[in-house]
Order: sequence, then C-alpha cells, then structure tokens
Amino acid sequence: MQHASRNYAIVTAAYWGFTLTDGALRMLVLLHFYRLGYSPFTLAFLFLLYEAAGVLANLIGGWLATRYGITRMLTVGLVTQIIGFTVLSQLQPEWTAAMSVAWVVLSQGVCGVAKDLTKTASKSAIKVTAAAAKEQDNGQLFKWVAWFTGSKNAMKGIGFFLGGVLLQAVGFKVALWCMAGMLALVLVGVLTSLPPLMGKSKASKSAKELFAKNAGINGLAAARVVLFGARDVWFVVGVPVFLYSQGWTFTMVGAFLASWTIGYGMVQALAPQIVKRSPDGLSSEVPAARLWSGILAVIPMGIAVAVALQVPHLEWVVVGGLGLFGVAFAVNSSVHSYLILAYAGSEKAAEDVGFYYAANALGRFFGTLFSGLLYQWGGLIYALIGSALMLVTCWLLTLYLPVKAELKPALAS
Repeated sequence: MQHASRNYAIVTAAYWGFTLTDGALRMLVLLHFYRLGYSPFTLAFLFLLYEAAGVLANLIGGWLATRYGITRMLTVGLVTQIIGFTVLSQLQPEWTAAMSVAWVVLSQGVCGVAKDLTKTASKSAIKVTAAAAKEQDNGQLFKWVAWFTGSKNAMKGIGFFLGGVLLQAVGFKVALWCMAGMLALVLVGVLTSLPPLMGKSKASKSAKELFAKNAGINGLAAARVVLFGARDVWFVVGVPVFLYSQGWTFTMVGAFLASWTIGYGMVQALAPQIVKRSPDGLSSEVPAARLWSGILAVIPMGIAVAVALQVPHLEWVVVGGLGLFGVAFAVNSSVHSYLILAYAGSEKAAEDVGFYYAANALGRFFGTLFSGLLYQWGGLIYALIGSALMLVTCWLLTLYLPVKAELKPALAS
C-alpha cells in the first residue's frame, strides 16, 4: 500500500506541474491575441487543433501506455509539451496575421497531444496503483480519483492566474520559456522516481479490439462529449471576452477564471462526501450522475434568461451563475471520472481511459468551435443556449448507463 501510495503521489505531483503550465498557456494565448484584435471565432480557431489532436492522442496514448508502460508515456507527454512551448515562443511580431495564426495553431496542436498523453497516463496510473495496493474497493478508488481530479483543476486555475500575471509582467515569449524550464524540472522528477514499466500489459492487437468497449464506457464517452462541450461552449471564449468587454483587465479576468477553476477543483475533491456511496460502486453513483446532469442543465437556461432581459448588474449575475455552474459541473465531472475507472478493466485500464478521454477531447473540440461561432453570431446568450441543449442531451444519455458492471465488453456502436 505504501509503495502504491508513493507512486500515486508522484504521478499526481507531476500532473500538477503539467496542469499549471497548461492553464497558463491558455490564458497567454487567449489574452495576448485578443489584445492584438483577433475576433472571437479566430480566438476559438487558435485552440481547435489543440483540442482535435487530443482525440487521437488519447486513443493512441492509451494503447501505447498499455504496451510500453505509463511512466514512458508520461515522459513523452512532458517532453512534447516542452517542445510545444519552445516552438510557440519563436512566433515573430513581424509575421502576417495568417502566418501567425498558422504557427500558433500548429504549436497548440503539439501542446494538445502533450496534454492528453499526459492525462491518459496519469489517470491510468490511479487504476494501476489502486490495484497494486489491493485497495480497489469503491471507497478508495473514488477518493483517489476525486482528489486527483480536483487538485488538478485547482492547479489549472492557478495556471490561469499565472498566465495573466506572466503576460503582464514579462511578456509572451519569456513566459513560455519560464514554463518550459518548470516542466523540465518535473520531467527529471518523473524519470528518477517512477518505475519505468508501471502499467505495462498486453495491448489490443487490432482496431476492433481497441474499440470493443462495454456499454458503460460507450455511454459515458457519449455523455462526456456533450458535458465538456457544454462547458467550453461558453467558457473558452464567451466568458473571458464578455468580462473583458465589461472593462475588466487581463489580470482581473485571469484571477476570476483562476478562482472559479480552483473552487471547481475543490468541489471535485469533495465529491465522495457529496455523492452517496454504494457497496457495488454503481447503484448509487449512476443515479447521482443522472441527478447532477439534470441540475446542471437548468443553470445556463436561467443565466440566458437574465442576459435576454438585460437585468441590472448583468456581469455579476453571469459571474454568480458561473459559480453555480461550477459546483454542479464539478460533481458531474468527478462522478464521471470515477465511473470510467469503475467500468474499466484493470488489465487494459489505460486503453479504456484513453478511449473515454478521446471523447472528452472531442467534446472540448466542439465546445471550442461553437464557443467562437455562437459568441460571434449572437453574443453570450447564444453560447448559453448551446450549453443548455448539450446538457439536456447529456442527461438523456445518462439514463442509459448500466448500474451493474458487465463481465464481457460489447462491441462499440
């Protein structure tokens, strides 16, 4: 148990460092290019390859982590992120707008691959270390997943703030160099601390075998697409641009998004105390996923009404609504993150997790795309309506989640 807990702590710490720089990167790119006059759709376009690359990275990363070990894939993810930062730092102010956008999109694509390779390896490590400790009872697994996910998002929130501060203090290029140096230190820690073959197992030999997931994993993957699309459709572009248009400074926007994400992470970590537990790990947790999806769907509807009516102090109504959204979304996300490991098998946990987070990345891709489009077409209210529609779909999908673990996986539809 002590050995498994040590590996869990090392993986968590490594992912903290990665997530800190990843959150800072998002703020750096968003605020830097908004200051240069880029439209909401162009801002969203800058992140599209970042999100799209994650779909393939998760699928391949899960297979590679099973075949070559989680530690090696965590190392590859960190190295890839350092390369992405270095490439992005070479952006030159005298380049044309088209060339600058192409360079940033390419660099973001590299960082997107890095993020999802690292995430798949890290989340898979939880399942592996829990099994190694013979502590795969639902309580221990849920606690480890909730703490990992919650603390990771808290670090991402600090990263948002760090990105705004670095942009204002040292500028775009120097900020990227600082973050690359930080990740180099994390990389050294991983290489010297983790077993090199942790999580290595027999990988799938064909695409059919790789995609042959059980009904629980398939249903969760579909729900995850619309859940994260519903968040990013107004969070990626809509909220930061809306607040900046209300007179907020870069630091204020970064500080608010940091506070929101830190609070969101804290709620995620507390999810095991919020959600009723069951001996089988599914009979209470699956209904909880349905309940919290329904609660979450109502919130953007209410905020959209407030925006349509142009209520007094609208920016603070949006801020308060986003706080409520964060609480409900955090519980949803934490329950989903637990359920994927509950449904996944131990032998190929990395492949199952990779498949699931490929769906997660696909949701972020569509959310990012429509965040720019909907905000440009109709402002914040269009983005909120899009979010509500996605969340209603998420709730409907959770109605079909199985409440009993399946012994044999069914072919994915």
